[in-house]
Parts: sequence; C-alpha cells; structure tokens
Amino acid sequence: MASAVQQNVENWKAKLDKVLHEKNGFTDLLEKVEQKTGVRRLYLAIGLFAVVVLYLMVGYGAQFLCNFIGFIYPAYTSFKAVESTNKDDDTVWLIYWVVYSFFALLEFFTDIFLFWIPFYWLLKCIFLVWCMAPTSYNGSQIIYYRFIRPFILRYEKKIDSA
Repeated sequence: MASAVQQNVENWKAKLDKVLHEKNGFTDLLEKVEQKTGVRRLYLAIGLFAVVVLYLMVGYGAQFLCNFIGFIYPAYTSFKAVESTNKDDDTVWLIYWVVYSFFALLEFFTDIFLFWIPFYWLLKCIFLVWCMAPTSYNGSQIIYYRFIRPFILRYEKKIDSA
C-alpha cells in the first residue's frame, strides 16, 4: 500500500515537473529563480502553491486573491479564444463565464451565510479552478449541462417574452 502511494506521488511529481519545463512566461520566471537560488522549480512551484493555499485560508484580502485567480486566467484565455479562428474554444469559455456569472449571482444573495463557512475563499478558489480546468469535461461543463442549460431551456420562452 505504501509503495503504491509513493509510486503515485512520484508519477504526479514527474508530470508536474514536465509541465514546469514547458516554455511559457511562468516557467521562464521559475527557471530564473531556480538558477539564482539553486532550488528546483518543482519545489518552488509547490512552495508557491502552499503559500497561496495558506493565504486563502487565513490571509487578509483572500477574497481579492480568490477572485483574481478565478478571473485573470479565464479572461486572458477568453481573449485568445476570441482572437483565434477556432470557435470551439469560444464556446468553452462562454460556458465558463455563464457558470461564473451564475455563481456570482448566487454568491451575492447568500453572502451573509457563506461568510461563516471556514476557509470559504479557499473552497471557492478550488471550485473556480475546477471550473476552468483545461480538460474537455471540467466543472463549468458539468454545471452548465446538468443544471443551468436545462433550467434556461425550460423557461426560455418566458425569459424571451419578458
């Protein structure tokens, strides 16, 4: 059992290390920090992740950080999707924004209750990352096709007439 868990952790670390060696702005920054400090970028990324998680749990301004994470990457990739000739990526990000808007509206009316949930901003951030995950069937796809779309289709004629 322990060897299976250890092997799973090693596989996860190898996949993450591979992703951290792809060329992009973030990995270029990690490479510079890695060269200056001598600390592997895998450990730098894990440390950064731990700091963000801890900050979302107890930090002042966790709401801002959570909303920033849930907005900045989707906004940038939505821009790239609009500028591309492929229209499938437009649909993916439109679905994300529909779910994000629905969640923001729901959050507005339930904020007084959500405030009392321990680690709410961490949980919300995990939810938003799940919704924007670059997989074919991420959280926004599930929520949209199982809940939002059937609801809107049921009342579409009434909404249109209003």
